[in-house]
Amino acid sequence: MFSRWLQRQWFEQRRLTPALWLLLPLAGFYVLLSALNRLLARPKRLPVPVIVVGNIIVGGAGKTPLTLWLAGELRQRGWHPGIVSRGYGRNGDQVRPVTVDARPAEVGDEPLLLARRTGVPVWVGRQRVAAGEALLAAHPEVDVILCDDGLQHYALARDVELVVFDGRGAGNGWRLPVGPLRESLARNATVDAIICQNLKKTALPAAAPAFEMRLQPGSFFRLDDPQQTCAALALQGRGRLYALAGIGHPERFFRTLESLGLDCETRPFPDHHRYTASDLAFAADGILLMTEKDAVKCAGLTAGETWVLPVEAELSPAFIELILEKLRGRQAA
Repeated sequence: MFSRWLQRQWFEQRRLTPALWLLLPLAGFYVLLSALNRLLARPKRLPVPVIVVGNIIVGGAGKTPLTLWLAGELRQRGWHPGIVSRGYGRNGDQVRPVTVDARPAEVGDEPLLLARRTGVPVWVGRQRVAAGEALLAAHPEVDVILCDDGLQHYALARDVELVVFDGRGAGNGWRLPVGPLRESLARNATVDAIICQNLKKTALPAAAPAFEMRLQPGSFFRLDDPQQTCAALALQGRGRLYALAGIGHPERFFRTLESLGLDCETRPFPDHHRYTASDLAFAADGILLMTEKDAVKCAGLTAGETWVLPVEAELSPAFIELILEKLRGRQAA
């Protein structure tokens, strides 16, 4: 698959391969388009503070776990957060709320997971400003907006910018499509904090405060009966184990399973993949393990025993204090 090959070139090669050299003209064109996007944007400010959680690199690096963590921490401190997202991969671009019983194809997999896990209002829309306005009109109690993946969506004014990196770092350091960077690494100097998931803070040039984020696996729950839970130890020796992952970096999930002592036959899928029953047939003679993000799209597709592994983000208390300080500054202004 081309996308898998390209990611290997970005993150595993130290030097540009001949194939990537051929893409240099496209990289120059992408840089120009990105600059025009930011130059021509007319940011609109919502009546409540906005926290944007995003990436400089392409693909997932831990934005959704961080958004979940922020929503929980803010609620504990008396705030009433709402979440807006584009809803990548869904049908249509209309602005709409995300209900817990929505179909992933209608709202996107990550927004549906956020709605189910947080219990806060979640709205999706290609134009995040319109999504935020609709959310606030429907939920006037909301006093802070979390924007899941919107760092490059400059039409939405923001009060806090957070950029997330995982263990892959910045890859080869080049812009798309020669490398994985949506923006130059100089962007790190303009955000409010850099979050490093499975990556040492010193691995990136950073003028902004950097915080380490750990993703801690919880107990497995059964896909067809979430009230049933078990530890990894209970899955050992019960037959063949299979695992799938359709996230930005599937190997991260597979390594987590390995660290739990689970020896699985693994099957990576593209990020935001729309599963069919045939995609899961490879695990028919054993037990299938998957991420929460995949689970919202696989209900009713598996014939065999399937378990889901949730993860929880852990961050320093100093990080939430930084966020609260920024929010208090907006209130004072």
